[in-house]
Amino acid sequence: MIAFVSTPIGNLKDITLRALEELREADAVFCEDTRHTLKLLTAYGIKKPLIACHKFNEREAAEKMISLSREGKRIAVVSDAGMPAISDPGNAVCRALKEAGEPYTVLPGACAFVCALVLSAFPSDRFVFVGFLPDKAGERRHDLERYTHVRDTLLFHCAPQDVDDYVAAMYEVFGERRAAAVREISKIHEESVEFLLSEGYRGEKRGEFVLVVEGAKETFELTPLEQVKAYEAAGVERKEAIKLVAKERRIPKSELYKLTLEK
Repeated sequence: MIAFVSTPIGNLKDITLRALEELREADAVFCEDTRHTLKLLTAYGIKKPLIACHKFNEREAAEKMISLSREGKRIAVVSDAGMPAISDPGNAVCRALKEAGEPYTVLPGACAFVCALVLSAFPSDRFVFVGFLPDKAGERRHDLERYTHVRDTLLFHCAPQDVDDYVAAMYEVFGERRAAAVREISKIHEESVEFLLSEGYRGEKRGEFVLVVEGAKETFELTPLEQVKAYEAAGVERKEAIKLVAKERRIPKSELYKLTLEK
């Protein structure tokens, strides 16, 4: 049995009873950083063999997991904080397990971007979790351009040293928008600070951040065809883009489809 276990993102008390039970019953714990996980287990009096599973060895770790699982061993998979595979190692492991036909389960728990969305008080009915942006400025801008016309709230993970660069890039690509910097979630100095992208975030840059940015305003400055192309540039399939624009503009899908064929 293999279980992906969510762990605290700050306060060590933010761990579920089920997660503790799984960790206690596991024969081995695969973790992002053995030193970090050791602190968590020690806090709850748990002693288990720890096996590294980080972004540089996910495939090899998955093979070991599969082997142990098929021997009847119980395996727990954790990252340093939050849910494995969400801006943390784990997705390649999930893929390898699926390909091998090896079953696994997930134990829910703490998740930084969900907490940040609630703390920001930004619209939460529809949102897009982007995660970390690329390190290189050009690639970062290219990624942001995909979300220029997305009207849903946008969420980004961000290291403290990258906050200014992220915000500057967002202002360059999105123009003026409201944003919120949420940091130190579940810790003593937890805070959510709202600001304008043009002003930048002027608060303390310590701890892990989630940047919450309001979505694009509804605008019909674009022609229907330009709006379809904007959705396509954001990664939406043409058929779905046509459907979205037709609904927003209240025009027949067939009419819009003909326009795309003419261009």
